[in-house]
Amino acid sequence: MKLTRAGINADRAAYEAAGYKLPSFDYEKVAENTHRRPAWIHFGAGNIFRAFQANLVQNLLNAGTLDTGLIAAEGYDYEIIEKGNRPHDNLSILATLKADETVEKTVVGSVLESLVLDSLNEKEYTRLKEIFAAPSLQMASFTITEKGYAVTDAKGNVLPAISADFEKGPQAPDSYLGKVASLLYHRYLNGRLPLAMVSMDNCSHNGDKLRNAVTAFADAWCGHGLADQGFADYVQDPGKVSFPWTMIDKITPRPDAKVAGMLADDGLEELDAVITSKNTYIAPFVNAEECEYLVIEDTFPNGRPPLEKGGVIFTDRETVDKVEKMKVCTCLNPLHTTLAIFGCLLGYTLISEEMKNPVLRRLVERIGYQEGLPVVTDPKILDPKDFIDQVVNVRIPNPFMPDAPQRIATDTSQKLAIRFGETIKAYHRSPDLHVEDLKLIPLVFAGWLRYLMAVDDEGRPFTPSADPLLEAASAYVADYRLDSAPKDLSGLDRLLSNEKVFGVNLVEIGMADLVKGYFSELSSGTGAVKKTLEKYVKA
Repeated sequence: MKLTRAGINADRAAYEAAGYKLPSFDYEKVAENTHRRPAWIHFGAGNIFRAFQANLVQNLLNAGTLDTGLIAAEGYDYEIIEKGNRPHDNLSILATLKADETVEKTVVGSVLESLVLDSLNEKEYTRLKEIFAAPSLQMASFTITEKGYAVTDAKGNVLPAISADFEKGPQAPDSYLGKVASLLYHRYLNGRLPLAMVSMDNCSHNGDKLRNAVTAFADAWCGHGLADQGFADYVQDPGKVSFPWTMIDKITPRPDAKVAGMLADDGLEELDAVITSKNTYIAPFVNAEECEYLVIEDTFPNGRPPLEKGGVIFTDRETVDKVEKMKVCTCLNPLHTTLAIFGCLLGYTLISEEMKNPVLRRLVERIGYQEGLPVVTDPKILDPKDFIDQVVNVRIPNPFMPDAPQRIATDTSQKLAIRFGETIKAYHRSPDLHVEDLKLIPLVFAGWLRYLMAVDDEGRPFTPSADPLLEAASAYVADYRLDSAPKDLSGLDRLLSNEKVFGVNLVEIGMADLVKGYFSELSSGTGAVKKTLEKYVKA
């Protein structure tokens, strides 16, 4: 069985006998419609796109709700298209790994065209310009990671590639967002047509990040006389170009070798993963959890597809923001980070295995239900308690999800402030709650300090995950050893008072001593992490 259109046509019975759900829409007709009157183009043809947006559109095509499919474009790693999409006629396999240990296998065929976003490739770029000049185009969406929207570095200096594009103008930019802005300028020149530019990346206020980047290009090009002066006004007119906020949530780990083996056992050929020259890991399949959420601010100046019929929630900006805060500050991300820190210390390699430990399970339940829920931001459209219920009972324990604490521990110093600091601030503001009532969030902070020692609970060295502050933060614990409990912990106060790391000054609010006390216990010898968790977390 080959994953191509010809392969499916030839082996349809074999696919169906092996339990695969196949596209049931009129492929030729939808392909013709998509080419002639494109409605949705997506930038960033990675795993989350194939597992979520592409499957969403396929369901709507199968139901007859839509009659045009998706166009995928990739502007960073062209090999994703050249070696991932095109050898398989833009088809991919979605393996949905369910908590009941069953696997739903779907051949996703909703991507009808794939393009390389290369301004020097005349054929590809001309087609992209045609798409952006089409009056039918309603939205351009993005999953290019938060880094993809960066215009400046950490010090506020314009990145060299962006600066070069500012000077060159919209004719042949090199940077990802420069090329996107150039296509939007082409749409402006072809009648100032309206369009929604929709970031679907998993970062807060993602629409603003995209808007700020595109606006920077428009202002620079207009300021240098390289673009029509009206372009800057066009970009800043929400009646012409909108940048909705969104919240997306679906765990989509790297394609797993066990899933590849399962598909191969079904008779599928040519499933080998490809590592591109830019170190992107791509495979003909993607594995993902069943649960998914997509909440979008409903601002589409050229109309939009009826994605609500596929489960997407459309609402106002304030509600999107509340859903984001609910997830990031209380109901999911803090629990993930907690398991990441202690999972690394206790030698776990799978998040799902951690949830079999009654102490760790109780730890995240208490952080979510007892410490987080009293101050949770309630968006009303999703119930926070139900959300946590699904996280702790279905999503995190899912044995089929090959998600590792080591992956989630990446950039922890950048996550603590939003994932825990906002809860502390809410307690501090509340007339009825008190910061000193928080007992387990400080334990997570202490766990992170213990993690920075880069020695697990058995005394074995490990390599901490990548983090921009890893070297600087680790220096605060460099002199501590597990052979005895640290005596003088005052040297930690400078780190614990860093509001950028923790969201609040832990010394000023009186939490630092508790964190240091926990850290002393966690660091008092081999087995101390397990013993301390058992002491303070009643299973």
